[in-house]
Amino acid sequence: MEKNKQHRLKRSTEITESYFLFLDKHITDVISGDIDHFMGINQIASKLFLSHKHLTATVQNETGNHPCYFYDIKIIEEAKKMLSDTNKSVSEIARILTYDPSNFSKFFKKFVGQTPGQFRKENKK
Repeated sequence: MEKNKQHRLKRSTEITESYFLFLDKHITDVISGDIDHFMGINQIASKLFLSHKHLTATVQNETGNHPCYFYDIKIIEEAKKMLSDTNKSVSEIARILTYDPSNFSKFFKKFVGQTPGQFRKENKK
């Protein structure tokens, strides 16, 4: 019985790590233009040969947060890099990240507490 529990814990960690690795590559592919849209959690689960329910439950049990939370955080991290390191307009960054510019500003402000423009002014390199 103990061995079975250890196997489940190990598999749970493996699934969560696979999800994070997939997200990193997927977001990079969207930013580079290799893919023109972000996948939904259902599609990602399918690519990882899991059900949506299993992926969600596993990531949530391992981390305490829904998979979408990490998806959003990783997108915000990329947006922050682009705002700090490039001269691309906020609209251009939004389009690269497959967002409508006005929705992107709302999304960004929800997570960061400032608009993309305010963030850029305070963090431009």
